[in-house]
Amino acid sequence: MEVAVGKEIRQQEFAIASVSDVSSTSTASPSPVSARFSFDSGVAELGFYKDSETNEDVHVDLRTAELFKLSPIESICIAQSFETSKEKSYSRGITIQFRKEEESIAFHIAFDQWKKEKVLQGSCLSNGTLSASKSKFDDKIEASSAKMYFHYYGQLLHQQNMLQDYVRTGTYYAAVIENRADFVGRVVVDVGAGSGILSLFAAQAGAKHVYAVEASEMAEYARKLIAGNPSLGQRITVVKGKVEEIELPEKADILISEPMGTLLVNERMLETYVIARDRFLVPNGKLFPTVGRIHMAPFSDEYLYVEIANKALFWQQQNYYGVDLTPLYGSAFQGYFSQPVVDAFDPRVLVAPAISHVINFASVKEEDLYEIDVPLKFIAAVGARIHGLACWFDVLFNGSTIQRWLTTAPGAPTTHWYQLRCVLPQPLYVMPGQEITGRLHMVAHHAQSYTIYLTLSAKMWGPGAEQGGILQASSCKLDLKEPYYRMSQPQAYPMSQDQPIHHLINTQDLQIQSQDEVGSELMQQPSQNLDGELH
Repeated sequence: MEVAVGKEIRQQEFAIASVSDVSSTSTASPSPVSARFSFDSGVAELGFYKDSETNEDVHVDLRTAELFKLSPIESICIAQSFETSKEKSYSRGITIQFRKEEESIAFHIAFDQWKKEKVLQGSCLSNGTLSASKSKFDDKIEASSAKMYFHYYGQLLHQQNMLQDYVRTGTYYAAVIENRADFVGRVVVDVGAGSGILSLFAAQAGAKHVYAVEASEMAEYARKLIAGNPSLGQRITVVKGKVEEIELPEKADILISEPMGTLLVNERMLETYVIARDRFLVPNGKLFPTVGRIHMAPFSDEYLYVEIANKALFWQQQNYYGVDLTPLYGSAFQGYFSQPVVDAFDPRVLVAPAISHVINFASVKEEDLYEIDVPLKFIAAVGARIHGLACWFDVLFNGSTIQRWLTTAPGAPTTHWYQLRCVLPQPLYVMPGQEITGRLHMVAHHAQSYTIYLTLSAKMWGPGAEQGGILQASSCKLDLKEPYYRMSQPQAYPMSQDQPIHHLINTQDLQIQSQDEVGSELMQQPSQNLDGELH
């Protein structure tokens, strides 16, 4: 379905049933029309050439043109255009009638590719270069970030890293195969298909057809992999392009994707998943995964805190080759604490039951993901120094037959996502039963990630606490884009002599408390088994 419009192609032609000017009172020309994309003198142009000598040809500048579907075989092109016989230009609408739907799809794909490949080369002007208008993705994401992102996922070694996460891949396989009833005879769209493995799973489950959408160069590898599995590949079409820009010939009954990043939301692919839902999914269609949850709990980890704080000691040298480095110590200290820590930690470092923030992929709006605000409230189970907030996530595959969870919880089998901790530069001390409040505020930025603002406070404790206010508070600002990949295995944390064993927190015993209305019993996960099926 991809139209290759390389620099060497100067024109591309399509046969059209008829065209007509929206402002004209005459009917569409009954004679065949040739629609020709061309690139000459730095200008990308779409021309409509009619066989009848009485009708004038129409030329459209692709820099200002937009194409919209009116029906499966009818579209309208709106742009600033000019007539070959008159020296004037103005906005006009041109209705295009195709002979069949397949020709309409091919034309739309070619239109998008010509705007992308040719217009983005720029139009040469006397005073510089005029670039094409940006897509929705380009409006949100810095070009440098997008380039690095697609380069990263275009490499097989990174795809292998994800495929070898057997918790991830095995859970997806089980969720699909155990729910064959959802896939048999259905149209599936794989959003961000990567190597195409999920598309192949869907085909194994009996999908009628799968559209594997992938914007990076990995699309070519996906084609090779799918072609090497011909019994499945004949029902899979690889579409290279961004979800925000491509067109598909039919709606999907199911979307399948792996849009989760660190802390669920990193890389901002959840927004692409939601856009795909709005563009391609039939009403009441299924999404795999269906729901995501971010879990949070305060933690105490003296080892980690000292490790981070000690990194800045380098800047306390007063005679480094005759130079006093101490003026930069404060900035270095804050810099190290601005990095979220990604590693696998012992669940016993948690000092209170976790709470959760729920994101329902079936109903959330794209704009809701631009800014995520979570009020925090915990009751300390032990007396400890609070060093920050520990976070992990899970997602639900709400199949008709089996509901399956994929979890990244501490204590569960480790995934390539690990867990994440936001470490406070100033720890808090709490007593057992003391209330901890705060706020986790995440704001999306153009580098495909989030700025995290965390505040934790401990209220007064003891007699008269009801009349008292905040006793102590600590806050930090972190960049989810720049984590500290610690990647160590969970350490053994010795029990203090005054700490009874029953106070140690294990995630398998935590009662997950959601602060969001989810409106469905399916959102209630059994607390005894984070990986278990819903009942």
